[in-house]
Amino acid sequence: MHHARRTLAVLLVFVTLGAVAAPNARAQGAGVTLSGRVQDAASRAPLPFLTVQLLTERDSAFVGGRLTSDAGAFTFTGLAKGAYVLFVRSVGYRPLRQRVLVGELSAFLDVGVLALVRDTTAQALAAVRVTGAQEGVAETLDRKTFTVSENVSQAGGSVLQAMSTVPGVTVGQDGKVLVRGSDKVLVLIDGKQTALTGSGTQSGLDNLPASAIERIELINNPGARYDANASAGIINLVLKKQNQDGWSGKAGLVGGAGALWEKRANLPTIRPQSRNTPKFNPSLAVNHRSGATNVYVQGDWLYAPTLNKNEFATRTYDDGTVIVQQVKRNRRTDYATLNAGVDHAFDDHNTLAVTGLFNREKILDKGDNPYFNEAINDRLRLWQFLEDEVKYTAYGTGTFTHRFPEAGHVFTLGTTYSFHREDEKYFFTNSLPQATSTDAFALISDEHVVDLAADYVKPLRQGRLEAGLKGRYRSIPVNMQFFPGLISQIDSGAGGWADYRETIPAAYGTYVFEGDRVELEGGLRVEGVRVDYDVNPTHNTYKSDGYTYFQPFPNVRAAWKLGGDRKLSLFVNRRVDRPNEVDIRIFPKYDEPELIKVGNPALQPQYATNAEVGYKAAWARGSVYAAAFHRIVDQTITRIATQVPGSVLLYNVFQNAGRSWSTGGEVTWQQTVSPRVSLNANASLFQRTFDAFTVVNRYPRPSTYSAPREQLTSGNIKLNATLRMPTGWQTQLASTWLAPDLLPQGRIEGRYALDIGAKRSVQQGKGEIVINATDVLNTNQAQRTIRGNGFRVVSTDYLETQVVRVGYSRKF
Repeated sequence: MHHARRTLAVLLVFVTLGAVAAPNARAQGAGVTLSGRVQDAASRAPLPFLTVQLLTERDSAFVGGRLTSDAGAFTFTGLAKGAYVLFVRSVGYRPLRQRVLVGELSAFLDVGVLALVRDTTAQALAAVRVTGAQEGVAETLDRKTFTVSENVSQAGGSVLQAMSTVPGVTVGQDGKVLVRGSDKVLVLIDGKQTALTGSGTQSGLDNLPASAIERIELINNPGARYDANASAGIINLVLKKQNQDGWSGKAGLVGGAGALWEKRANLPTIRPQSRNTPKFNPSLAVNHRSGATNVYVQGDWLYAPTLNKNEFATRTYDDGTVIVQQVKRNRRTDYATLNAGVDHAFDDHNTLAVTGLFNREKILDKGDNPYFNEAINDRLRLWQFLEDEVKYTAYGTGTFTHRFPEAGHVFTLGTTYSFHREDEKYFFTNSLPQATSTDAFALISDEHVVDLAADYVKPLRQGRLEAGLKGRYRSIPVNMQFFPGLISQIDSGAGGWADYRETIPAAYGTYVFEGDRVELEGGLRVEGVRVDYDVNPTHNTYKSDGYTYFQPFPNVRAAWKLGGDRKLSLFVNRRVDRPNEVDIRIFPKYDEPELIKVGNPALQPQYATNAEVGYKAAWARGSVYAAAFHRIVDQTITRIATQVPGSVLLYNVFQNAGRSWSTGGEVTWQQTVSPRVSLNANASLFQRTFDAFTVVNRYPRPSTYSAPREQLTSGNIKLNATLRMPTGWQTQLASTWLAPDLLPQGRIEGRYALDIGAKRSVQQGKGEIVINATDVLNTNQAQRTIRGNGFRVVSTDYLETQVVRVGYSRKF
């Protein structure tokens, strides 16, 4: 009954708000570029200085005219979707009419050669025949694009917080981005994998300032040109970059505070929770364009102390033992990023772009983990720690682009080098009833990633061809040293060194066709992967391991234009999720000493097959997109907790848990109600199923866990309303409700959050003031239940989610 009343209250809030959760999606393209060449049909000689007219097919309205160049070439830019007629005439030649369909799948179209036939009878120009044409949908279906500056309710926060309001994206309690309930999401920066956001998975998003990002692109069904890794989809973060001539830039400053009050009081005998945590985020971007050269520099600094974790849990064992615990972590984070680049055009056909990024992240954690009996009158243990961690990331890219005479006909050669150092030290104080001891460990990890890629794009009359090659080498040597005290539970025999090496050659090809009624895209990516994981031979449990595969990853997309702004689409693809290095890392982690996390070198990739049917309709002031999807995953990767016999300690180990699948639907709706009011809504409903499985956790001693087949219906609703006030202020209300969801060993209950924000332009549009507050009702926490052989854990994390910010930025 309590849950029913809470759900009803949440739904009433949604009805009151009347709208959904994320910034408006915008089509970022500037129209389609159409090119071609005019030649003599007999001699094939180019025909310069001829007039080429572009007319609409529907009513022969004049769109534009061009003179052909010395080579007989012509180009039209900024074309909207629709059917057109190219009309070419010249004295002594028969007039030529060529129908052209401009769609939404290709930014460049090449009509090829228009061959003019000599007219020996000198007939008059014939009239242009007009036939009806169907127009397509207003936006492409391969991605959704969201401008960060429109996300008023999260301005001044991290990229992770900004993503929390994007339709189709949710953020889990562990800080992972989820797409349709899965965290197997690849995060790119400017289309490239980097160590800053994770070369094989997602990381660092909770500290990367949103002020550095221009827009967020969500790709649910990636094509063959993208790496096959990440079965749930891809999120591309596009960094800010100015392109206007001369000097330009933008400076901003956002300040605020979080943890404004205590959600739940501490258990006895520990240090206070962080309160009124300050936030400080200055940013500066400078750009200079002169002629063929563009230079830009951007810097961001995020100072953000937080109550990073505040989890209360009760562990109940089958023998009657009950342990009540708290895991509290007061964190101070300093996050500085410097991004710079140079673009230079050698001529009209060849350009070189060089970019570099340096990042330093400093983390200081002060943790308190008290453990009590059920009555909370007998403290069994107090585990306190100081984590001193520094992360350095540096990466550089070089991209050479050759543009052929035909617009959009491009060859690109690029390379990327990425370095990431993790220097981590932990100092523990273990207070037991009989004695107190101190322990420590130190870890250092250096990640090196080298990518080399070649891509080719050839526009066609009705579509395009894409092909490419990519090679990757990745190396991560890790060294972990334990320093146990006199009375210690630290397993010093599990330390030492480990070396991760990954080699991936890949090739892909894609064909895109767009007709009056049908759109088709077919692609195939072939990847060969070799992973070697060499382990310290003295490790007490794990041995060297690895895996190899050579696999095809096809994708198909088809769409039927139903007339007007309506379209029915079908997507099918096969993808993979490779274990990241931290998933197989052999060293136990002791920030929570009675629920110890450790990797599994025997972990294998999981393979996913995705299918989606979507329908989109658009009208003058809004649109709706509805989709039904099905996703099957084999060798599902997840953590499994087991109890070692004779001990209350739990060990959380990554495993392949067999087959799982999700089936559901999603609806995204947006509507401009009036010039002052716009609404957005996104809702998803899916059924998640985990098949029965049995696994064996081998660390520290073999322990078997078996799970029956489990199934649960889950989903989420996001609501957003944007109000433009007569005073010039723009106000945004963003609301999110996540339904209960299934975990391989249990479930997580529902949770709800309401964010508000407002901004106003000042100083003739050069300045902007922003005010916002996240989780204003302080309701964004969820109960989690984990069941294992012989135990049950019920926990709720009351971490900091409520933050108030005020900011100012100015363009120059």
